[in-house]
Amino acid sequence: MLYVIGLGLCDEKDITVRGLEAVKSSSRVYLEAYTSILMVHKERLEAFYGKELIVADRDMVETQSDDILRDAHTENVALLVVGDPFGATTHIDILLRARALDIPTQVIHNASILNAVGACGLQLYNFGQTVSLVFFTDSWKPDSFYDRIKENAQLGLHTLVLLDIKVKEQSEENLARGRKIYEPPRYMSIPQAVSQLLEIEAIRQEGVLSPHSTLAIALSRVGGVDVPTSTSSPASTSTSISASPSSTSTSTSTSTSAPTTGQRITAGPLSALAAAPPAAFGAPLHSLVLVGKRLHDLEAEYARAYALDAEEWERVAREVYGVGG
Repeated sequence: MLYVIGLGLCDEKDITVRGLEAVKSSSRVYLEAYTSILMVHKERLEAFYGKELIVADRDMVETQSDDILRDAHTENVALLVVGDPFGATTHIDILLRARALDIPTQVIHNASILNAVGACGLQLYNFGQTVSLVFFTDSWKPDSFYDRIKENAQLGLHTLVLLDIKVKEQSEENLARGRKIYEPPRYMSIPQAVSQLLEIEAIRQEGVLSPHSTLAIALSRVGGVDVPTSTSSPASTSTSISASPSSTSTSTSTSTSAPTTGQRITAGPLSALAAAPPAAFGAPLHSLVLVGKRLHDLEAEYARAYALDAEEWERVAREVYGVGG
C-alpha cells in the first residue's frame, strides 16, 4: 500500500490519528520537501512519529518515483506531504503512477492553506480561483495569474495568492552544466509579492488592482499560535527557519515579536502592505488574499482586527467596497 498522508500546516502534532497509524505501519516513510515546508525540523517529526524519515526532494519525487514505489505491492510505504495531499499536482502524479503499477493507494487528508485561509475572516465560498506568484527575473515575468485574478474580480470573488518558495533550486548556470550545486532557500515576502502584482498591473493597465483601493490580507504561518498584528517597536528575535524539513537549515534573523510558529494576519490596502516593515508579517511562509468586491459586512468587520490602520480599512471598505455604511 502507498499512503499519501497530509501533515497539516504547523508542526509534528498536526498529523491525524489515522495518518499517524499509517506512518507507524510503514516500512519506509518519505517526507516530500519542496512544494511546501513545515515550521519544525525533520528530527522533531521523527521523534514524534517513531520513524526515520527519508527526505524526498523534487528530483526524487518527479524523476525517481520508482524508488518510492519499490515493494509497495507487499509492504506499506508512506509519503508525507505538508498540508493536504491534493494541494499539488505532483502528488496526483505519483498516485497515477502507483495505479498504473496496480499498487493499492490510500490518501489521508489534512488541513491546507486552501481551507485554513478562512482564519482571516473571509468566507471560503466567496473565494474564486487560487493563483501562484513566482519570483520574477529580469527576463521572465509570467503574468497568467493576472487573468485569473481579473476573472475572480469580475465576479466579486476573493483571490488566494500562493507565494513562491525556492528550496534546493539550481541556478541556470549550474543546471546547464549539470552541477548539483543548490542556491540558498528563498521565500517570497509580502512586499515583494505586492510589488510584482502592481508591476503587472502597470503593464496590463486593465484596472484590476489599485495600490490604494484594493484591500488585501497577508497571512503568515497559518495554523500556528495566533499572534496579534502590531507594528509598534517589536522585539528583535532570531528565528530559525527550516530550509526544508531535513536536518539542513538556515538561520535567519527576523525582527519580530512573534514566536517561531506564530500565525500572523495583516490587512490593509496594497499600498499599506507594500510599505509595512517585515516585522508586520512574521516569518515565512506567506500567502496573500486579494479582497473581492462582494465583501460582506461581517467579513470586513472580522478582518478589521488585523488591519494595520483600522480607520483606513473601514474607509476603503465603505467607499470602494460599499460595506460598513
